[in-house]
Amino acid sequence: MSGLDVAVDVPEAGAAAHHGPWALALRRLVRNRTAMASLAVLVVVVLSALAAPWYASNIAEVDPFESNVTGTTTVDGETVPVIQPNASGLGSTPIGPTLEAHYFLGADSQGRDVMARLLYGGRTSLIVSVAAAVLTALVATIVGLAAGFFGGRLDGLISRLLDIVWAFPVYLLAISLSTVLLLQGISIGPFDVDPASLWLPIIIIGFVYVPYVARPVRGEALSIRRREYMEAAIAQGANDRQLILGEMLPNVLPIVLVFLPLMIATDIITEASLSYLSIGVQAPNASWGTLVEDGQNLLYTRPWVSIAPGLMIAVTVLALNVLGDGVRDALDPRGSLRIRRRFRRPGAP
Repeated sequence: MSGLDVAVDVPEAGAAAHHGPWALALRRLVRNRTAMASLAVLVVVVLSALAAPWYASNIAEVDPFESNVTGTTTVDGETVPVIQPNASGLGSTPIGPTLEAHYFLGADSQGRDVMARLLYGGRTSLIVSVAAAVLTALVATIVGLAAGFFGGRLDGLISRLLDIVWAFPVYLLAISLSTVLLLQGISIGPFDVDPASLWLPIIIIGFVYVPYVARPVRGEALSIRRREYMEAAIAQGANDRQLILGEMLPNVLPIVLVFLPLMIATDIITEASLSYLSIGVQAPNASWGTLVEDGQNLLYTRPWVSIAPGLMIAVTVLALNVLGDGVRDALDPRGSLRIRRRFRRPGAP
């Protein structure tokens, strides 16, 4: 070809024949050093969050959810108050980072250990974001497959409902739902969600992002519905269940898997935004968003109260996005092709 040079990676094509596309995708992902580095960062973040109870009881030796404005701690062998009076005699300031076992990142305005709350906040943020992303993926896959497979009026109805949700700015919709549901929770028959439960932000965040995944799934399902192997399966007498679960689902699953880490990253930011506005995670639970809100009045005196959770959000979201790019490259069916544009030589046709 004069404009494009298309080269096929024969070893990978052979590997796909022997080990299958999923094994080949995993090999590509493992060879992606950037994606593996991001995965290592995520593992450290997750393990740190899981170690929150152990850190609070064995290292910090404090209850990160109990006010400690009259408490004391030991710094360089001296006993000092956790909440220290200002030099002017007006007001008080929590102790700053001690870089020791107790109050490693200092205390907040209630005298609570920031490091311990940071780890507990990470657990909550990860639980909410992962659960919301899984909920989004599950609902979007069901809705997208139904619309793409059956088509007709059902496709039209589902598409219009997705358009209605899509029409609202996502944060405005999430804020509106949170503000209303925080007053009464969700009660539909036997299904009852308390306003203080983590299930409330999970359901709200999971719902508002359904169209962002359902529309690509629907588009892929419509494309698959017209392919030859689907027609062959229909000719062999396969029923709707066999067609959807046996033919369509395995082919749309890579799209969902690519979206999953990206949706987790998006959900972390959304949860932090709602919690910062006090309409997300509710006390006694803490998340990275609530920690940022706790430290907004201490930005000039104890900025680490807000900076620490902000850095954790940034690092985690960046790692998830890089991992998502790696997953996308690994699952790309055109990954075995290298398309290289060449400059034409002078006088070449």
